[in-house]
Amino acid sequence: MTTIDAIRLLIVDDHAVMRTGLKLFLMAFDDLDLVGEAASGEEAVQVCDQVHPDVVLMDLAMPGMDGASATRIIRRQYPDIQVIVLTNFQDVELVQQALQAGAIGYLLKNVSADDLATAIRAAHAGRSTLAPEATQALVQATMQGQTLDYDLTPREQEVLSWMAKGLSNPEIADELTVSTVTVKFHVSNILSKLGATSRTEAVAVAIQRGLIA
Repeated sequence: MTTIDAIRLLIVDDHAVMRTGLKLFLMAFDDLDLVGEAASGEEAVQVCDQVHPDVVLMDLAMPGMDGASATRIIRRQYPDIQVIVLTNFQDVELVQQALQAGAIGYLLKNVSADDLATAIRAAHAGRSTLAPEATQALVQATMQGQTLDYDLTPREQEVLSWMAKGLSNPEIADELTVSTVTVKFHVSNILSKLGATSRTEAVAVAIQRGLIA
């Protein structure tokens, strides 16, 4: 039996056997509650609208809408829903795509039940979890000069740093000696480039990805 404040989960995978295996994993934990399943990205978005889970376990390679695209839509439409990518792939480009889409975690399907449960709890609390293989892929890409590229302009970087300090748009405008409308334009661009739906999320993403200290 799940607890009253159990974390509500949605499993998204096009393989029924994988979904069944995950369900058996999760049944062992009283604080986790499976509230839905989906076999495609399109269905994942629909089910999120119907049951509004706390955390989504998202496969990447699926027919139709892929996991990264579904993650991006879910995060924009339902910013309080966290997404953990659960995949067999550890390619650096896929890791980057998933994180840029708004996934808070990236795990491989060989993860243990305990580690998966820990990652789910962390995601629900707003903390990121990356598989060691995914972390290594990002480190190697950085060493090779293939850093995550969000294409922020110098001015957007400056606005982002003030956002991280908690300044409002008018306050940032005063600091930069520009209009509030201009600041609003920069903030909108920052949210779009970081795949964030709020200023708070943008700052969190920027800190997580090392864009600001």
